[in-house]
Amino acid sequence: MALSSEVTQVLNEQINKEMYSAYLYLTFADYYEDRGLKGFANWYEIQAKEEMDHAMAFRRYLLDNDFKPTMEAIAKPDKAFESDLEPLEAGLEHEEYVTSLIHHCYEVAHAAHDVRTMKFLDWFVSEQGEEETNARDMITNMKLFGCDPKGLYDLDREYQARTYVQSTSLNL
Repeated sequence: MALSSEVTQVLNEQINKEMYSAYLYLTFADYYEDRGLKGFANWYEIQAKEEMDHAMAFRRYLLDNDFKPTMEAIAKPDKAFESDLEPLEAGLEHEEYVTSLIHHCYEVAHAAHDVRTMKFLDWFVSEQGEEETNARDMITNMKLFGCDPKGLYDLDREYQARTYVQSTSLNL
């Protein structure tokens, strides 16, 4: 069964949204790098890699279902920050936005009775729950410990320990 035009359209658009997320998170990493917070920068560099993995998963899904994706221009992120908390808050806001996009993709697939695509999207639904939790936890940690130089240092060291692991769930 071929994917409907509505399903292919929203999934193709999601490729661009995931790539934009990677661009956005690199601007967060650059902010923290400039501040000397290499751990926070590391966290968002890994987030950017994960977003690119997500884009590639959507691309692969479309290709595997006989649809040639169309790559669109990626918007330039327009965020500027004046405090170490602001990128974290922008990160949560963006993750909530991405969750709404994934839900929209799911709704379009459901309306088209496209069970295969809904199953593909299940992983992203779960992933977005984890991403929002991580973003909220980072905000909480910054508010609790980030105002103190030693606490900020400890958080930065914690985030520096994060390593990139490509998801095997996406079959990339």
